[in-house]
Amino acid sequence: MTVEAGAACAGGRADDAQRLAESVIGAGRSNPQPAPRYHLVVLGAGSAGLVAAAAAAQLGAKVALVERRAMGGDCLNFACVPSKALLHYARGCRQAREGWSVAERSERPCPADFAGAAAAIRRAQAELAEHDSIRRFERLGVDLFWGHGRFVASDAVDVDGRRLRFWRALVATGTQPAVPAIAGLAEAGFLTTETVFALTRLPGRLAVIGAGASGCELAQAFGRLGSEVTLVETAPRILPQADPDVAPVVARALEADRVRLYTGASIRRVRTESGEKRIEIECGTQGHTLACDEILVAAGRAPALRGLGLEAAGVQWNENAGIRVNARMRTSNRRVYAAGDVCSRQRFTHAADAAARVAVRNALFFGRRRLDTSAVPWCVFTEPEVAHVGLDAAQASARGLACRVIVQPWSEVDRAVIEGDTEGFLKIVAVGRRGRILGASAVGTGAGEIIGQIGVAMAAGLGLLGLADVIYAYPTRAQALGKAADAFNRARLTRRIEGLLRAWFKRWR
Repeated sequence: MTVEAGAACAGGRADDAQRLAESVIGAGRSNPQPAPRYHLVVLGAGSAGLVAAAAAAQLGAKVALVERRAMGGDCLNFACVPSKALLHYARGCRQAREGWSVAERSERPCPADFAGAAAAIRRAQAELAEHDSIRRFERLGVDLFWGHGRFVASDAVDVDGRRLRFWRALVATGTQPAVPAIAGLAEAGFLTTETVFALTRLPGRLAVIGAGASGCELAQAFGRLGSEVTLVETAPRILPQADPDVAPVVARALEADRVRLYTGASIRRVRTESGEKRIEIECGTQGHTLACDEILVAAGRAPALRGLGLEAAGVQWNENAGIRVNARMRTSNRRVYAAGDVCSRQRFTHAADAAARVAVRNALFFGRRRLDTSAVPWCVFTEPEVAHVGLDAAQASARGLACRVIVQPWSEVDRAVIEGDTEGFLKIVAVGRRGRILGASAVGTGAGEIIGQIGVAMAAGLGLLGLADVIYAYPTRAQALGKAADAFNRARLTRRIEGLLRAWFKRWR
């Protein structure tokens, strides 16, 4: 699906669709005459590619940026921005429905239509597109080349017959939806996490394959809009990458939003019968046939590397892990670097941003900076929200660390009690007498903001003892940090210390 098609089909306002297209679409534009040699050629205008191109150009380098679809990459066009806009719209629909239920004691459906949701998506994309726009990068002096870029030598890239020679190159082509090998799936037809935003009508029945972050977010959004949603996951629980205690909290919320869950499922085949799509699955010893109008595949993503000519450049890669890089983001070709989802297991926009900055510094300024991925946060924007940073307890134990786990329920945080929103918890994994924080997980309202504060504490070397000295505004959810720190301090009071304290006060008397 092209961005133009998505804008036209999804029903957003014409001016928003036009603003978006003018900002990020390169179709029909003429490519410039290549410079004799570029300091940096960047393949891919997604998060990592745009950060690298902008940084290098602002520092005075001659930069070429190659893109075949649209500026902004997955984040602006197919992932972060449209999915969060859809979630926000769906949340408003649920709130409206709850308001009617209270006032009229009825179950009147929300007047949600996908055209309204699409308009909200296009509006958000148009508002945010300027930072990623063609105009901005042309003003920075970046040469923009539209078309398929591929390496033809260790120091050259070809773009539709134009040869770009470089001193350094950065591969940042991102990922594409991974489609599992399921019999009959292709014949029945399916949506991906890219094409789903081009829908013109709300599916009456939607089956989602994959209960990771994207699967759970989109399942909840469509459930709130009015679809009957079935979510199928092969792992024993939803959100398999999250802390095990998180899954039940989110599962209850999804079920409340008209989402039916099947976990530990194996998908046998997909077939079409009487005009509807049917998915045959097995859960344990039981078989089920799921009837639906649309199938959404949200089974992860794979590096987009086919056709890049990496072999011609001597760059090592494989289908699953992507491009092989060292801690300085350099590939097996000393001239070529990579950043973002194309070479990382942490496939997040903010992680791609950080990797691109390291790559540019090392590529153009002979730096030796290493990328530290020990405290990269991530979030799942369901309601309740899920967030995590660092290690969980199992990972810490696997490394031989004698860690302590502090769990702070929201039911013991005054702000959550006041708002009647006490579902979930904050869990911190710490080690040592001063409570050095190894990682944390949270599920509940504002989980991402809380994890952001813990990430700052980790970067600053501030352990739980340090968090105990921070003054938190009352009443805020941030007080959960102080309560967790106090719980850690109480756990440090051994019998020996308690005896010494009693002796101290007895002598004082």
